[in-house]
Amino acid sequence: MGHKLSKGNTRNIDIIPQGRFSISEEAPPRYMHNENAFPDVNRVKRATEMTHVSMVESGITDTSDGRHGSQQDARRPSLYRTIDVVPQLDFYANTFIGRQRRSRPSLEVLRKAFDDGDTASNAEGSGNGSLPGIPDVEGSVEGAKNAKPPVRFGWVTGVMIRCMLNIWGVVLFLRLSTITSSVGIILTWVIILLSIVITSVTALSVSAIATNGRVKSGGAYFMISRTLGPEVGGPIGMVFSFANAIACSLNTVGFAETVQKLLEENDVTMVDDLNDVRIIGVITVTVLLIISLAGMEWESKTQIIFFLVLIVTFVNYFVGTFLPPTPEKQSQGFFGYHREIFLENLLPEKGNHIAEFFNMFAIFFPSAIGILAGANISGDLKDPETAIPKGTLMAILSTTISYLAISATVGSCVIRHATGSLNDSFSLGNGSDVCEGVACNFGWNFTSCSHEVDCKYGLAVDTGALRMVSGFGPLIIAGIFAASLSSALAFLVSAPKVFQCLCRDNIYPYIGFFAKGYGKNEEPLRGYVLTYFIAAAFILIGDLDLVAPVISNFFLCSYALINFSCFHASTTNSPGWRPSFRYYNRWVALFGAVVSVVLMFMLTWEAALITFCIILFLFGYIIYKKPEVNWGSSVQASTYNMALSYSVSLSAVEDHVKNYRPQCLVLTGPPVVRPALVDFVGSFTKNISLMICADILMEDKTALTQRSTDNIVKWLNRRKVRSFYTVLNGDRLREGTKTLMQSTGLGKLKPNILVMGFKTNWRGCSPYSMEDYVNTIHDTFDANYGVCILRMMDGLDMTEEMVCEDNAAFEPDESPEQQSNNDSTGDNSDLGNCQPDHQIHSCQISTVFQTKQGKKTIDVYWISDDGGLTLLIPYLLTRRKCWRQCKVRVFVVGQQQTIEEDRKEMVCLLQRFRLDVHDVIIITDSERPPLAKNLERFENFVAPFRLKSREYEDDIIQPERTESPWRVSDKVLDALRMKSERKVRLNEIIRKNSRQAALVIVSMPVPQSDCPSSLYMAWLDTLTCGLHCPVLLIRGNQQNVLTFDCQ
Repeated sequence: MGHKLSKGNTRNIDIIPQGRFSISEEAPPRYMHNENAFPDVNRVKRATEMTHVSMVESGITDTSDGRHGSQQDARRPSLYRTIDVVPQLDFYANTFIGRQRRSRPSLEVLRKAFDDGDTASNAEGSGNGSLPGIPDVEGSVEGAKNAKPPVRFGWVTGVMIRCMLNIWGVVLFLRLSTITSSVGIILTWVIILLSIVITSVTALSVSAIATNGRVKSGGAYFMISRTLGPEVGGPIGMVFSFANAIACSLNTVGFAETVQKLLEENDVTMVDDLNDVRIIGVITVTVLLIISLAGMEWESKTQIIFFLVLIVTFVNYFVGTFLPPTPEKQSQGFFGYHREIFLENLLPEKGNHIAEFFNMFAIFFPSAIGILAGANISGDLKDPETAIPKGTLMAILSTTISYLAISATVGSCVIRHATGSLNDSFSLGNGSDVCEGVACNFGWNFTSCSHEVDCKYGLAVDTGALRMVSGFGPLIIAGIFAASLSSALAFLVSAPKVFQCLCRDNIYPYIGFFAKGYGKNEEPLRGYVLTYFIAAAFILIGDLDLVAPVISNFFLCSYALINFSCFHASTTNSPGWRPSFRYYNRWVALFGAVVSVVLMFMLTWEAALITFCIILFLFGYIIYKKPEVNWGSSVQASTYNMALSYSVSLSAVEDHVKNYRPQCLVLTGPPVVRPALVDFVGSFTKNISLMICADILMEDKTALTQRSTDNIVKWLNRRKVRSFYTVLNGDRLREGTKTLMQSTGLGKLKPNILVMGFKTNWRGCSPYSMEDYVNTIHDTFDANYGVCILRMMDGLDMTEEMVCEDNAAFEPDESPEQQSNNDSTGDNSDLGNCQPDHQIHSCQISTVFQTKQGKKTIDVYWISDDGGLTLLIPYLLTRRKCWRQCKVRVFVVGQQQTIEEDRKEMVCLLQRFRLDVHDVIIITDSERPPLAKNLERFENFVAPFRLKSREYEDDIIQPERTESPWRVSDKVLDALRMKSERKVRLNEIIRKNSRQAALVIVSMPVPQSDCPSSLYMAWLDTLTCGLHCPVLLIRGNQQNVLTFDCQ
């Protein structure tokens, strides 16, 4: 119901929350027109300086024409008024609904009248257009510019080179030749192109998401979470971080294998082959950790060195393919470009080609996962929106050409099997009858390899085939070192960056320790150490082919969700989805998502199931936890679209009694003040029908801020009450309620029942307030609404319970006497009596409707037939867990002579309604006169409002009676005496039969036009007094809400 707010209460509502004060995250300031508006100018200046320092460090101040976003630019006035400034980039940075930067004057300031302060600012600030009351902070900006900025990378060094180094991984040098031998050149190209299709589609999706607003650190996790929300972004953030850590171990193992083979060629062994790989791998990842801890600047310089080494390596390889092979190289299977070798290697070897194809795809695909290397360090890029699309797509194009060229050239020069023995050569004129294979055409007999004799050379066996083909073998080793170490280093840097962003979002518990950053680049040093231990653990496995499929699965899952994010954001038609990158298609993105999921199961279905189980577990945790974040995700936009579509569709559906739902407009005032009323209505409307908590502001119509409204919604959500909350300005309860009934709702989602609390102070409050309360009931029936009035023994207002102690920071409210005189709605209080609005969501007071009622009864006194609403509400209550064990008893009025017939008739009716009623009781003594003491109590209720005999006989007092319709004359009281006595008698029956009831529901009498409001309130008070359990007075609109027909 409505409530009033004092000026002191307004201060309570607008109080700033305790804790760290952030200029960029608070509501806009209320600028004043004179210097007295800023009593502490130094404090404002320090806060403004902090704002500009953060703007300079984050790169916000850079504009397209080279000018920095200084305070001078932000103060440029518009043509309309000095304090009305022109559009600025700074006004829209880090902005979402309800919050904006502090530079823009508020609407309240702009609407103020033209005064002396504005005139003075026009005169004094005409030269520079300065805003009045804001100190000049140019000096602080210049000081911030002189500070050393953090390291930022362009699209070449930050994205393209980084992605190319990641894609040119260890698989290129150690596994591409064996893949070509196993499945042939054609299927190798299919594997490469299929991988490129997936990564290219993903790159297009990444480009679209990255250009739809400023991208911060966090890479794939940041983009998915800000697009699909924390429910999907959180699990992917965990899996993607873990996948990057494992990918670091993959490339480190590749490097360790190469070093181990070099040691083996020189007869050097530390322990054995496997343990040597482990030892070398752990030492290598330790060195990479040291480089990472040195900072992004050193890491970037190291990557450039690796890139130059790889370019030289590729040149060395392609030159080597044209050089004449030496006899030693011929013995190892290299004969230069020959048509016979190309045709031999064009198709796969004999065997299960399908199974082998997917095995090779699982091994190769990790080489293509580097497309997100640039996006993963998005926070370290100068212009992520431009750098990520350009750098990623260029890297994919360049590396695709190199992979296709190397697989084709090595398949045209090297045969599958060779012994490596110079003794296997022969003259072409001798021994050709016993020679098998394409090598016989070149004077070499490798027939022994086809008879299950182990051969150590050739494409099928030798992982160092590229080194053999190259012009200078050691350069290939240097390339392997550069490719593996650069990829390992990139993954070692990416994993902590993504994980740090996830930790800072505080979605999962116990990981906040890794959110801390160090230095000007906010380096996640703790994340580096964690990634180091994860990578070291997988390095101890020591098997490259075992680790690769696991990584493929994790990255395919990430790619699927990135593509789905782009598709989902495109289909919502949200005005906020405006990517500057136009070369994407939502159906192509969906295709990429589906293909990624299919490939997950076709590669290793066991790992795919494990991956999905992990993601579902993490997803379920976030759904249960419901983190308080608002990123404007496409899921929110989709929810709006569905709600809008279904609401419009519902408008075309005709009403039917079988689909009737009690849609309640609840006059709660601030819901936190009347939790029992909220809990009661929520118990029979949750997941069933509409509930709207209404708050009518009667005096200070600007007291309730948007922030306090948001906190009340949070309070409802924490209480698990599914309800809307609306605020309305109104001079009186009746006026506000009438407006609410006329305007609240959308289409068929419109209330049909008004629920309010009983006015317990009706005898002590202003008679105008009582009259207003009863007239509200009249208006409700006029609007064809049902009415429910809930009465609790201790009242509904919980203000006193919520105020634990006085807070000196707030001004005292009005005295209880003043509030009692000013209260126009009975059991009402204002929000200021509670705690400050930033603590509203924590005011969770337990009520009787939240606890289990046990095996008590719900007694329904169905005195008048209102269409069945009196029976429907208790039925809906018993469907809830708290009320499930309660038994419903129905009391109806009957005659002693026909008690059995009346009972059978009522039981038959209830059975046809399919309502689970425990007992039906016929009231036969309702005509008996009430006890004298109870009747005397009723007369005492009415006595203060009666007209004295001399008053109603005197014609002079007639105008006063007209102006005071709550007054009761003896004539009216005598005419309605029989009705009054029946209500007193009914209260006696209720108190006798429902002492142990959990809830009593009584049919509410309809107020008559000739019945004074005081007499009607006396009736309601009499019906519900003396009961220790909650009492609900209910009356439908006399239209059926129950039926036993099928149509």
